This record gives sequence, structure tokens and C-alpha cells, in this order.
Amino acid sequence: MKIRTLLVLSLLMFGGLYAQEKVEPLDSLIVKAIQVSPKIAMLKSKRNAAKARIEIGTNLPDPVLTLGLVNMPTNSFSFSQEPMTGKVIGLSQAFPFPGGLKAASEVKAVDTLIVQEELEDQKNKIREEVSKLYYDLRFYRKVIKLSEESEELLNKISEVVRRKFEVSKASLQNVIQVEVEITRVKDKIENLKGKKEAALAELNALLLRDEKSPIATDNIEKVANTHYSTKKLLDIASAYRPFLKGIKFAEQKSVNMKLQADYSFWPNFKLGVQYNQRDYSSASGQNWSDLFSVLLGVSLPINYGGNKSAKINEAEHLQTLYKEQYSSSLQSLSRSFGKINAKLKELREREKLIAGTLLPQADDALEAAMADYQVGKIDFVNVIKAEDQILKIKTDLAKIRTEYSKDIAQLEFLIGAKITLNNNDKVNGEIR
Repeated sequence: MKIRTLLVLSLLMFGGLYAQEKVEPLDSLIVKAIQVSPKIAMLKSKRNAAKARIEIGTNLPDPVLTLGLVNMPTNSFSFSQEPMTGKVIGLSQAFPFPGGLKAASEVKAVDTLIVQEELEDQKNKIREEVSKLYYDLRFYRKVIKLSEESEELLNKISEVVRRKFEVSKASLQNVIQVEVEITRVKDKIENLKGKKEAALAELNALLLRDEKSPIATDNIEKVANTHYSTKKLLDIASAYRPFLKGIKFAEQKSVNMKLQADYSFWPNFKLGVQYNQRDYSSASGQNWSDLFSVLLGVSLPINYGGNKSAKINEAEHLQTLYKEQYSSSLQSLSRSFGKINAKLKELREREKLIAGTLLPQADDALEAAMADYQVGKIDFVNVIKAEDQILKIKTDLAKIRTEYSKDIAQLEFLIGAKITLNNNDKVNGEIR
């Protein structure tokens, strides 16, 4: 039986502590973080405000009621002296050129869609942040566990060395060396515990929980054989990334702004009616008939100083701006996808090399070193180095797998969709 098998049996008690904690799925943590996020609540209010603004200035203006006195004689201010004197009541209503109000509402309606995509992109960002913190927390716990196993093994080795020292088969230097190594591993564990607590506090902050609220994590997954071409990733991002969809909506808004500006070259109308009530005329001895008037006003859309054509120019420039912003974003994504794909390929090859070759070799080297030390063939330093090498290799393997998971989380944020790792390694088209 190998030496590390004895260690595993001695650490079953520690393993039980982990098993007692109920692992909360990562997706569940993400949902909770989104539900309690102040940024999400803020963007929802922003979206509701944008929706409320649609009705502002996109309906007919209020009618105007006019009350007045006309043709009052200044020498007497009498209603019966002159036949043209009367009391006037009028009502007028302005009418924009047909289609103008609809064009204005379409401009404002796009704002709601833009903010909605901003909100969805923030959800994606929260998913990425929660995922990366979760993976970091899982990594620190794994390395702490590995370090504790190494410390336990070193303690067993220390017992062997002390027994040899008692019978003068080991030097005092050997005893000191193993104690130094144990202290070094303990220092590493304390450092990792600090990082673990920091990651836990950050994750709880996103969940609006107490910083020390427990969050159990699952095991670190192996690296999957996942690869996507940059072109395919760009196609997925174009279809699902809320940020890119928001740029497209902004471009559509600029198109609607141009259509709205076109209506400024057409006249607006104002229709009014007036009723003039006249009293008995003492001068003529007659009762004059009341008067009714209908008025139609038409605005003259004169482009003084180019104020109307400037609106069209602004809308056209904005269209060009958003087209170029979209192209620039795709270029930036292309660079990111190429970089991430190269990193994923590197991690896949490294995991294959470490898990399949390097780790088994290191285990065999430790077993051989312990056996040779027992019979006095090698110095104790070789045993320490062999054990230290195993800890480094296992830590590197855990780090590689964690970096792979974090890179996948970043890739999911950039494309706006969840990558489902299965036998076919495909992208799930539904937004998480």
C-alpha cells in the first residue's frame, strides 16, 4: 500500500466536514446575485423612466381656450354702444403634420430597448463576476486541502526521522529540515486561507449577505475538449450579446431620428373656432346677431440658419458612428476570442501532460525516495523535494483547471450565451 493511501485514510475526518455542507449550485448563486443586485434595480428604474418618456411630446398638445372682449369703445366701455363690440370665446388645437407624432414616439421607444439590453449585459457581467469568484474560492479550498494533506504527510515523515535520530540513524539537521518544511507549508496554508476569506467576502457582497456566510463549493472539473473558431464565436455574439444588440438599437434610433427630422420640413397646422356674442345696440336700436369664426393656421417651415437640416446631418453622423462602433466592437471581440482560444488550447495540453504524465511520475518518485531513504541510499533532502514537487504539481493542475473555468466564464460573457460542455461541446443559444 502506498504511503499516500495511509494519508487519505487519516484525512477521512476532514473529508467528512466538506461532505456535511450542502453545495449550492453556481447557477443558483448567479440567480440570487442578479435578484438582489442594486445595479439591476437601478437599470430597471432607468428602463421604466425611458418607457414613461415615450408619451412625453408624442401626443397632440393640449387645446387652447381663449376668452376675450373685442372692439370695446374707449369713451364709454359699453357693450351696447357699437355693433362690433362683443364677448369672444374661442378654442384652438395644434396638429403636427400627419406622421410626425408617430416618428417622435418611435425615437423614444428605442430608448427602452437600449436600456433593456444594457440591463441584460449587466446580468451577464454579474454572471461572470460570480462565476470567477466561485472558481477562485473553490481553487483556494482545494489547494488548502492539498497543503493540509502535505502537512500531514510531512508530520508522518517527521515521526520517521525522529525515530531514526533517536537511534542515531538520522542527523539533527534532518529533523530541523522537516520542521522547517512543515512550517513553510503552514505559512502557505495561512496565506491561502486569507485569499479564501477574501474571495468568500467578495462573493457574499454580490449576494448581499454577511461576509462570512458559508458557501459550499463542488469539485474542480477537468478541462473539457472545447474549441470554437473565432468566426463562430463572432456569429454567436452578434446574435446574443446584449451590448452588440444595444448598439444596433442605437443605430436604429438614429435612423428614426432622421425620419423625425424629415417631418420638420413639412408644415404644422392650427385649427381654431371662435364665438362672438354681441349685445343689444342702443345706438341703432337693434339686436345684432352673434358671430362664429373658423381659423386655420399653417406654419412655414423655413430652414433659417440650417436649424432643420442640422438635425438630419446629426442623425446621419450618428448612424455612421454606431456602425463604426459595432465594427470596432467586433474587432475587439475577435482579438479577445483569439487570445482566449489560444489560452484554452494551452491549458488543455498542459492538463493532459500534468495529469497523464507528470503527476504519476512525481508519485512514483516520492515512493522511491521514501523507500531509498528507509534503507539509507539517499539523503532526507530528496524526500522533502519529492513531496514538495507533488504539492506544486497538484497545485498547478488545480490552477490550470480553475483558469480554464474562468476563461469559459469570460467567453460566455463576451458572447452573451452559455457554453454547454457535453459530449458535443456546443453552445447553448439561450441566454442564461
